[in-house]
Amino acid sequence: MKSIDQIALGGKKLFIRADFNVPLDEERHITDDNRIRMVLPTLEYALKQGASLVLASHGGRPKGKPDPKFSLKPVAERLGELLGRSVTLAPDCIGAETQAVVFTMKPGDVVLLENLRFHPGETDDDPEFARQLAMGCDVYINDAFGVSHRAHASVSAVTRFFKEKAAGLLMKRELDYFHRSMERPERPLVALIGGAKVTDKLELLEHLLRNVDKLIIGGAMANTFLRAQGFATGRSLVEEDMTSKAAELMEQARRAGKPFYVPVDAVVGKELDVNTTTQTVAVQEVPGDFMILDIGPASTLLFSEALKGARTIIWNGPMGAFEFEPFSKGTYAVMDAVADSGALTIIGGGDTGLAVHRAGKEADMSFISTGGGAFLTLLEGKTLPGVAALES
Repeated sequence: MKSIDQIALGGKKLFIRADFNVPLDEERHITDDNRIRMVLPTLEYALKQGASLVLASHGGRPKGKPDPKFSLKPVAERLGELLGRSVTLAPDCIGAETQAVVFTMKPGDVVLLENLRFHPGETDDDPEFARQLAMGCDVYINDAFGVSHRAHASVSAVTRFFKEKAAGLLMKRELDYFHRSMERPERPLVALIGGAKVTDKLELLEHLLRNVDKLIIGGAMANTFLRAQGFATGRSLVEEDMTSKAAELMEQARRAGKPFYVPVDAVVGKELDVNTTTQTVAVQEVPGDFMILDIGPASTLLFSEALKGARTIIWNGPMGAFEFEPFSKGTYAVMDAVADSGALTIIGGGDTGLAVHRAGKEADMSFISTGGGAFLTLLEGKTLPGVAALES
């Protein structure tokens, strides 16, 4: 797979798939422009090489038809501010009007296509829709790691219509850090996995057990492991049909001689609310009318000690309901331990990345992935459709 810095770009028109799916408030103002900023190095590099840029992205879930609520106009405006040059928003992502805009572009011009998901062909990976997207462009660049686990037209089918295709600088960086963490890690390699459901991360946990030196489980998914050990968990979220699988995973770790950590105490609440009644209890003593909503101080100490000496740490999933202040301490305390570990630290996007940003700890982590779902797909040992399309 080539990267953008291995291709001659001067005078060429680049089709760049980016991930500009940024959060907006009710007045359509961008509340977090990080996804736009992460692609800037690729865009600035291409412009310096004398290219013109046709940018494509989705935004929200407009259900395959135009909807002004999901227009990329705010993105075009913010991108223009960050680049310091005019960014034209095309009237659509395909069609005669849009093609007229694309075909008349000159070197240095930047055009942002309107929301790709205004057409069902995007999520259907439709070849005809992809062919129309590619019209008038010379080189395909994928810099949208966060959507590359989906076989959509702009990341998969479209590559068939380009002789030259490559990864953008962000995509290249994402894949490099993944390879450093899983395929050629400095050991000990420790994985810290949280989140809600074992079902969602079963393949991930099975794959990690074959590769890591230690595995730490937190978040609501830890409740299922606690139930598998015979502990009562009150009104906590538990996947009863997954307890036998959880027990099997712990047994696999025991047979492989790999430490497998689950919480030993918890912060419990009667409701998922900032004003609810809370207690800190051992996992053997969860009251019947309470829910486990965070790891407790003893678990925080246990997990922090387990992270000491690690040379590589992968973290995906918070330790509790960190969005609610009474249940945020475990996530932030473990975050401090990860930041202070001295290891190569890779944060797997999603809620974990959000927690790091909220804590202002970005500079203390080696890398924060921009794609939670894509990162998990790689951790499961699978190939991303967007990457496979660049390699084919």
